[in-house]
Amino acid sequence: MAKSKHYYIRKTHRWLGVILGIQFMMWAIGGLYFSWSNMGEVHGDFQKKNAPLLSSDISLVSPTVVLDTIKKVHSIDSVVSIQLIEILGKPFYQVRCISAIHNESNHEHDIQAMNHLANAETGKLRGSLTKEEAVEVAKMRFNGEPKVKSVEYLTGTNGHHEYRESPLPAYAITFEHPSKTTVYVASELGTVQKFRNNKWRIFDFLWMMHTMDYESRDHIGNWLLRAFSIFGLVTVLSGFALFFVSAKWGKKGLRNR
Repeated sequence: MAKSKHYYIRKTHRWLGVILGIQFMMWAIGGLYFSWSNMGEVHGDFQKKNAPLLSSDISLVSPTVVLDTIKKVHSIDSVVSIQLIEILGKPFYQVRCISAIHNESNHEHDIQAMNHLANAETGKLRGSLTKEEAVEVAKMRFNGEPKVKSVEYLTGTNGHHEYRESPLPAYAITFEHPSKTTVYVASELGTVQKFRNNKWRIFDFLWMMHTMDYESRDHIGNWLLRAFSIFGLVTVLSGFALFFVSAKWGKKGLRNR
């Protein structure tokens, strides 16, 4: 006995529903969390203090003095940025530059990014932040007076790390706080880069499930997401077809044909 179209449509719809059901549920859960979350709390805005301001009475050397000092130590091909920042109450120039290094093995030039900190009042270069300095910088930017739980020095991260694609090396300072907040301070830049708390971590996990990017989490044009989107559309269309062939007027139309 030949199987009816109704049977094949129902069976296709059922298996598509099983395959896609879990992902649809994760999309729904993620959408609920995204829409009902306070993004200020996710980003930890309520925990951040404004960066301290510098006095207008300070006497600054020209950034050219700093560049000349750097050139005595490293060759510079391009300047990315020069920014006046505050580190523990003192003004510093944060200099980001690029140097092209000749590679003798393939006769090409490798691009190397470099970061320098220089005292903005004297022009004297200084090294990266120490562990103690990074902790003090994090404390000054964290609202309240929580105790430091742990300090980790990062020289590399993977695609799933909460500090991914951010300046390295960096210190990860975790505080004893209900939100389990970690403040990331880039040691070569001398500034706070990220606040990460439990609400952000939940958001980040659900975002990964939402985008289906299980490598870097942020690539929404991956083929897995595209495939599931197509399968989802097929599932919806097969549901409409199943409704049509199951309805009395639909069955009558098929019999007449």
